[in-house]
Amino acid sequence: MKNLIRQTLRRLGYDLHRFLPASSPDAQVAQALRTFGIDLVLDVGANTGQYARSLREIGYRGRILSFEPLADAHRALVAATRTDALWTAAPRTAIGDQEGEIAINIAGNSASSSLLDMLDSHSEAAPHSAYIGQDMVPITRLDTAAASATGLAKRLYVKIDTQGYEAEVIAGGAQTLAAASAVQIEVSLTPLYAGQPSLETMLTTMAAHDLALWAVWPGFADPATGRILQIEAIFARPEKLLKPA
Repeated sequence: MKNLIRQTLRRLGYDLHRFLPASSPDAQVAQALRTFGIDLVLDVGANTGQYARSLREIGYRGRILSFEPLADAHRALVAATRTDALWTAAPRTAIGDQEGEIAINIAGNSASSSLLDMLDSHSEAAPHSAYIGQDMVPITRLDTAAASATGLAKRLYVKIDTQGYEAEVIAGGAQTLAAASAVQIEVSLTPLYAGQPSLETMLTTMAAHDLALWAVWPGFADPATGRILQIEAIFARPEKLLKPA
């Protein structure tokens, strides 16, 4: 019966996996949040709140602070937080290594919008992500934007999804990362945005912050070839694991 269900789902473009860290990205995140005892998640690059909603679906009940620069997406994000007392949308801003204003490129699918130019490797694999406009948005450093929230956190988890702008977020968030038990971040295996950090650079950068590679799973893939273009990774401090009672 199990094989029949799996075969039917695969014909429909789905698959069946057990909800375990070894086979499910959601289970991996859920386990990380539990084993590190996380009580605050910083959701950097929240778009309309997809990530925060997924955290609630996998059982996380702690505080979430979300950051988003796009005006339309931020309005949707604010609306999404109204029924969740522990989920807050920060004032609309991009997160980087500077204070002021910056131009952001708006993607057709919104979620692929970036402060960097998009390369053909991205737009050819996902034509709906091509840029359709540009806007000026506020920008601030993570250490500035998150200071009041992280000061109250005992166990911090940082998620960074900024479409190639990860190095700048990290540069402006050194104090925040130093307080984090774990960091979840998108890492590209092939350049998708002009000037974004490579896998090798990200590994070196996170090691410099004393964060070790903890978990990896596939992210964005080219539908025509199956090539993995981007992965999701968790970097963590093993010494921050909760000790068994």
